[in-house]
Amino acid sequence: MATRIDEEYQQLKRQVHAYLVERLDEEGVEVERTEKSKLDAFVQVNVAQYINTHRIPLAASDQSMLARETMDEIVGYGPLEPLLADGQINDILLNGPRSVFVEVAGVLQKAHTRFIDDEHVMRIIRRVLAPLGRRLDESSPMVDARLPDGSRVNAIIPPIALDGPSISIRKFTNKHLTASDLVNRGSMTRECLDLLISIVQGRRNLLVSGGTGTGKTTILNMLSQYLPKDERIVTIEDSAELQLEHPHIVRLETRPANAEGSGRISARELVINALRMRPDRVIVGEVRSGEIIELLQAMNTGHEGSMSTIHANTSKDALIRIETLLAVNGYDAGERAIGRLISSSLDVIVQLARLPSGRRLVSEIVALTPTKDDPYLSRTLYRAKELSEVEA
Repeated sequence: MATRIDEEYQQLKRQVHAYLVERLDEEGVEVERTEKSKLDAFVQVNVAQYINTHRIPLAASDQSMLARETMDEIVGYGPLEPLLADGQINDILLNGPRSVFVEVAGVLQKAHTRFIDDEHVMRIIRRVLAPLGRRLDESSPMVDARLPDGSRVNAIIPPIALDGPSISIRKFTNKHLTASDLVNRGSMTRECLDLLISIVQGRRNLLVSGGTGTGKTTILNMLSQYLPKDERIVTIEDSAELQLEHPHIVRLETRPANAEGSGRISARELVINALRMRPDRVIVGEVRSGEIIELLQAMNTGHEGSMSTIHANTSKDALIRIETLLAVNGYDAGERAIGRLISSSLDVIVQLARLPSGRRLVSEIVALTPTKDDPYLSRTLYRAKELSEVEA
């Protein structure tokens, strides 16, 4: 019964939205140039008029909700609007019109949000992409984009996505966790924080490693407040998420190819260019391709204290992943030479983890202490109490 009622409401929502679009066109209302308060009043009046004209039995609270959701359809991102406005939600994952999940405090849970159908989802995706001039169709079925507030969006559509169009949103926030916040939340101990501060101020090259959603960017943002203020910092990112607390910073962002397939600027090109900008430190948001070659060489040739993140579940996995990235991106050298490059460039790996409860924490900090026979010999500087107890 509840399913049928919901289907009827979604159908009503579709009809009201179509009616409002017609009324806006008839009245010559330009949505982008009209004050939100006037637009809101216009929507409420016309929703009420539609309900009365068609004699639809609808409670006042439901009519109010219908007007609000119709407003979101016209000026915002439809059903995503309440989720984007909810400060507790970190990620929004839409797996089709009737399957929406959100991550709250590190735990995924299903949301009550739903779309009418696949076309409804596509309409919202087009609205995200319209100001960016980006393309999404059968010939180019995947796209990365960014909302005006900085939130990162990935969209993928059929035929690649078998169950309908899918959207993944990593929300951007200006409320970055401080070192005290991380200590109070149990993400690290005071001992761990003091160690990280000494690593940063000691100009040691640092790699933050972790799986999805472990807080790699959060740690980089936190560490930035301990960078000496007289240094020049250059950052390179695929999607600008770092909000470094520093007075002298130059932010660079990659650019994807345009609809004609040209104009792409890769992270590797930006790292090469960054080294011509007289940086004291280079910070790469995440290494995932050929930029690893230039970053390691920068770390090894006078840019001590540089930092980056990498997607890996352990510090050993991080080293293996770097080896793989070097190999697949044309770094033509033997195994020993690759080992020497990595060990002479990197000083410290900070490994992050996410517990089943959703809590994120610094699981360990290891320092590379290479020898002639073992370039990856390491020494554990810190290990989280939780992990030590599990191993014991």
